[in-house]
Amino acid sequence: MTALDDLLTLRDLLRFAVSRFNAAGLSFGHGTTNALDEAAFLLLEALKLPVDDVNPWLEARLTRKERVGLLDLIDRRITTRKPAAYLVGRAYIHGLGFRVDERVIVPRSYIGEILMRGVLESDGLGLVPEPEAIGRVLDLCTGSACLAIIAAGRFPNAEVDAVELSPAALEVARLNVADYGLEDRVHLFEGDLFAPVNGQRYDLVIANPPYVTAEEVAAFPPEYGSEPQMAHIAGADGLDIARRILAEARSHLNPGGALICEVGTGRAALEAAYDLPFTWLDTEESEGEVFWIDAADLPG
Repeated sequence: MTALDDLLTLRDLLRFAVSRFNAAGLSFGHGTTNALDEAAFLLLEALKLPVDDVNPWLEARLTRKERVGLLDLIDRRITTRKPAAYLVGRAYIHGLGFRVDERVIVPRSYIGEILMRGVLESDGLGLVPEPEAIGRVLDLCTGSACLAIIAAGRFPNAEVDAVELSPAALEVARLNVADYGLEDRVHLFEGDLFAPVNGQRYDLVIANPPYVTAEEVAAFPPEYGSEPQMAHIAGADGLDIARRILAEARSHLNPGGALICEVGTGRAALEAAYDLPFTWLDTEESEGEVFWIDAADLPG
């Protein structure tokens, strides 16, 4: 008998996938952190089932066609070493789904969690006491436009401009904006950081720029190597682009505005280089990787 004949339920396929992923020594980090969660996401998304909980479906028997397709996906996850999100063309941030492929980095920004959980608002840190008062938002390095879309939902009266250097990534961003019916509120621009919106001012600038050193990128496991390198590399210390954003942000913010920016593990280097009152925002899975700074405290 073959695996196709032996593996009949989703539980069977899930166990099989986890065993194979562990044996293959796969790397994770594109929405999941371990073999079990990766396998559950891959199988559930492929079956067009809700990805938040595999338990209701574990005893479901699968058709032969479904089993053939899932076994192929499991095999491709191992042989290609591509993240599961690329194989199924979808990724999620706190329940919101976005189209993804190799043209964009797989969405996983901690800023998405901060926005979705209301950390900035009056019931959190109070940095944005009235979300309805936010009128203009700029999302730099938008990629798939996931943060721009989340911001449009969190700040219901805001017009959101989203800038991306990669024309290929913008093609994916347009699809996601259309999926959410936000073409009238989320405006996409091709270009380098603030250049396409020169002269414009915003209440909030959101930035999830590249923040990885070239040396670290060279040592990436294949899963991370599948992503566009330009979405990762940011100079010798990973802060080249963050420095540019800090230098230019003040001239693009309204009085009372602010910048929120993700810098990965660059906190110590950033604090050593700048005598600025950063407010560091933690999430369930990160500590000191995202900062908030008021416009009045920025250089310039």
